[in-house]
Amino acid sequence: MNRCSILKTYKELQTWLNNQSLKICFVPTMGGLHPGHGELIRQATVFQGKIVVSIFINPLQFSASEDYAKYPRSLEKDAELAYRYGADVIWAPSVQEIFPKGIDNHFKIKAPKSLKANLCGSNRKGHFDGVATIIIYLLQSIKPDILILGEKDWQQFIIIRTLISDLRLPIKLKGVATVRDQDGLALSSRNKYLNDNKKKAALALPQELQKAAKDNKQGKKINLDKIALELNRSGLEVEYLEVVDPYKMQLIDINKNLCLLAAAVRCGETRLIDHVFLMNKNPIIAIDGPAGAGKSTVTKCLAKQLGLTYLDTGAMYRAVTLLIKQNNIDPKNHIHVREVIETLSLNFQKSSDGEQKVIMNGNEVTQEIRSPEVTNFVSKVAAELPVREFLTTQQQEMGKKGGLVAEGRDIGSTVFPNAELKIFLTASTAERAKRRSNDLKLKGFPVPDFATLEQEIISRDEMDSSRELSPLRKADDAIEVITDGMNIDEVITTLIDLFRLKIPEEVWPSPF
Repeated sequence: MNRCSILKTYKELQTWLNNQSLKICFVPTMGGLHPGHGELIRQATVFQGKIVVSIFINPLQFSASEDYAKYPRSLEKDAELAYRYGADVIWAPSVQEIFPKGIDNHFKIKAPKSLKANLCGSNRKGHFDGVATIIIYLLQSIKPDILILGEKDWQQFIIIRTLISDLRLPIKLKGVATVRDQDGLALSSRNKYLNDNKKKAALALPQELQKAAKDNKQGKKINLDKIALELNRSGLEVEYLEVVDPYKMQLIDINKNLCLLAAAVRCGETRLIDHVFLMNKNPIIAIDGPAGAGKSTVTKCLAKQLGLTYLDTGAMYRAVTLLIKQNNIDPKNHIHVREVIETLSLNFQKSSDGEQKVIMNGNEVTQEIRSPEVTNFVSKVAAELPVREFLTTQQQEMGKKGGLVAEGRDIGSTVFPNAELKIFLTASTAERAKRRSNDLKLKGFPVPDFATLEQEIISRDEMDSSRELSPLRKADDAIEVITDGMNIDEVITTLIDLFRLKIPEEVWPSPF
C-alpha cells in the first residue's frame, strides 16, 4: 500500500525537516481528507518543494456542544489520499504532543475582534481563537516557506492571512478556490454525515447562493429574507445568512463591487457552511508609473498570466501622437486636434505569435509608434485636453465590463479610480536609461549615449509630473513597486501576489 510516512512527534518531524534542502510547502488539515484537500496538495506541488500535510483535530476549535468526538478519524486512508495527490510526509501529532502540559496550561492567542464578530465567529465563541492558536503552533514547528489554505472557510482564511501579516511571518500564503462535487455542494469532511435525502436538501445551499450571485451580476436586488425562506423550505435551518466586506468581515450593504454572501445551515445534525462573492463586474488592475519603468512589458505578461485583457493606453497616446505628427498639427491647436482625432479609428489585434498589434485608421503602426520621434513628442501631445478627453472616454468605455490590466500615467488616478488593484511601477533613472538603451538596440533604432538617455528620462518625468491636466502621480491607494534589481518573472510574481490580496481565486481563478 502506497502512503506517506506518518510522523507523530516533534523529534520525528525535526529529523525529517533537517534532511530537506528544498522549500517546504505546508497543508494543515484536521483529517477526514477528501478530494478538496487533494486539490490543496496538488496545488502545493506547483512550488516544486517538499509537501508536509498535518492532521490534527484541534480541540480548541470545538465547543462543548460540537462534534469533536465524532469528527472523522481515518489516518491510514488519509495518508493514502495525501500520497496520491503528491504529499511527501504527514505530521499527525497527538493533543499531548502539542500541549504536553495540558490544554489549559499553554499560551493561547486571540483573533482580532473585528474579524470574528460576524458569520461563524458570532455563533462559535472561541472557535477562531482556537484556530489562531493552533496555526501558530503548527507554523512554528514546521517553519514552512509556503502555506496552502482553502478559501472554503473564507473567514478562517482571512484571520490566518492577517495573523501572518501582523506577526510578519516570512511565509507565502496561497489560497485555493472552494472545491465542489458535480452537484455543486462544497466538499467537506462533514458531508460523510449526510444520507441521500439529506444531501439532496443540502444542495439548496449552493444553489440559492449561486442564484444570488447571478442575480447580483444582472443588477437585480438581493433579498436575504427570501433566500433564507427558500433554504428553510428545503429543510435547512439557517444559522446565519449575511453580507460582509470580504476583508474586514464587517456587515455591509451590497453597495460595492466585491462583497461576500456567506451562510451556515443545519442539515439535520450536520452543520454546513458556504459562500459566494458578489461582484457586478470583472476586476481591473491599473498600473501607472514613469517612462521606462517596464510597464508595457509587465502589464502584457501579467494580463496573460491572469487571463485578463491587456489595455495599452500608452500605445493609444503614441498612436494619436503619430497621427498629429503625420498631419503636421500643433498639439496646442485644439480645433485642429479635435478635427483629426474625431475621425480616428484605433483598434488592437492579436498577431499569430500572440503579440498585440496597433491598427490606426486601417494601418498597422505597432513599430512606428515606438520610434524615438514619437517617444520624444508623446508627452507634449498627451498633456493637451482634447487628446486626454478623447482617449480617457475610449478607455473607460473599454473598461465598463472590467477584466483588464491597463497601464499608463493616470490610470489609477483618473481613468479607473475604482480599480480593484492600483500599482505604481517605478525604477531609478539609471535603471530606466539602461532598459531604454536595450529597447532601442532591440528595435534597431540609434542609441544615444547613456548620459543623454538619463537626461531625456528626467526631462520626460518633469513634463509628465508637472502638466496641469492629469499629471503623473501615485494614486493615494496605489502600491508602489520599485523594480531595480528585479527580473520580469520576479515583478510578475510580486504583482500576482498583490492581486490575490484583493481578488480571491474563486472570483478570478488563475487560468493555468
